[in-house]
Amino acid sequence: MRYIILPLLLIFFVVSEIYTFIAVKEAAKSRWFHWAYLAVTLLIIAYIVYSFTQFDRRQGQTRQTLFTIGLLLLTVVPKLLVTIVMLGEDIVRVFSGTIRAFSGQTGQPFFAERRRFVSLAALGVAAVPFLSLLYGVTEGKYHFKVRKKTLTFPDLPDAFDGFTITQISDVHSGSFDDKEKIEHAIDLINGQKTDIVLFTGDIVNTHAKEMHPWIDTFKRIHTPAFGKYSVLGNHDYGEYVPWPTEAEKQANFNAIKDLHRKIDFKLLLNEHIKLHKDGQEIALVGVENWGHNFKKAGDLNKASGTLGKDDFKILMSHDPSHWDLEVQHDPRHYQLTLSGHTHGFQFGIEIPGFIKWSPVQYVYKQWAGLYNNLGRYIYVNRGFGFHAYPGRVGIWPEITVLTLKKG
Repeated sequence: MRYIILPLLLIFFVVSEIYTFIAVKEAAKSRWFHWAYLAVTLLIIAYIVYSFTQFDRRQGQTRQTLFTIGLLLLTVVPKLLVTIVMLGEDIVRVFSGTIRAFSGQTGQPFFAERRRFVSLAALGVAAVPFLSLLYGVTEGKYHFKVRKKTLTFPDLPDAFDGFTITQISDVHSGSFDDKEKIEHAIDLINGQKTDIVLFTGDIVNTHAKEMHPWIDTFKRIHTPAFGKYSVLGNHDYGEYVPWPTEAEKQANFNAIKDLHRKIDFKLLLNEHIKLHKDGQEIALVGVENWGHNFKKAGDLNKASGTLGKDDFKILMSHDPSHWDLEVQHDPRHYQLTLSGHTHGFQFGIEIPGFIKWSPVQYVYKQWAGLYNNLGRYIYVNRGFGFHAYPGRVGIWPEITVLTLKKG
């Protein structure tokens, strides 16, 4: 299959470069500008090719690969739109030329002259994703938003009426490159002054050492009255890179688990704890990662133990497909599940009350925000950090604050 895909990709890149250069020539008549455009394009292509040849699967994602992917998207996506517009014009030119040829209008060339306004329109359309992606990699990835929701439950113990939760997810510390922005996000978390702080997985991209520069920063998250708890995500198992030995992989996994202790979070590994207040209690259940297309280390039965339907339960499970496929149908009735994982694809459009769209919705039914099925809620956090694409467009990094009400 790859022997078919690679030539097709090469043809696509060549065609898009040709059409974009045609649009640039039509829009700007300066010859030096044309040469400058070609020089910059060749330098970008050379850098991208070089970076991919240097990629080391043993290291996984690095800041260089993040930068390269961002540069690739900044280059390819706008040129794709230019190609669509310019190709559309060529289809019209061929169609018009064919009509003239069959109608005997031989006094005009088969191909009508290109119209400059079409080239300008193509470049104008391409400017929208270019500027959006550029903002995403410079500012959007740290454009933290605090999102607040109030959830009502008829079976919430009276003592926990008004109980508040701060949730973060998908830190991906190996991607960070701005300490000041992360410090600001920690201040936002502390400013919520909730009863408990919960972290739903993916502390790193792959290696425990990615978190080492950020331990003191995340340790600044205040420990509220009911503590700080966490679970593992799919990236925390180190399964996306080859390891020299199984022992090294296990050592990295153990070090990742220990990171939670170092930032003063209690890591729940298929277990639960009870939160007590005024003689009443609720259960906090934490499972390891369980995903439809990912590692299934989560054991809901083991984590829940003797908990039953009448116990009020908050479940932490990294991947929302777990809720979709198992949790929402479980007879123990998990009142609230907290997940992350999707990042909202780090790209989409959200206008409250009007539109909420991202390509990831075609993969995950529950991908961002609150969902409900017969009194069973799941909240999917849009993620604190970023991965693969080094930015965010429209789907901003999130700090969630949930208030539980009796009603």
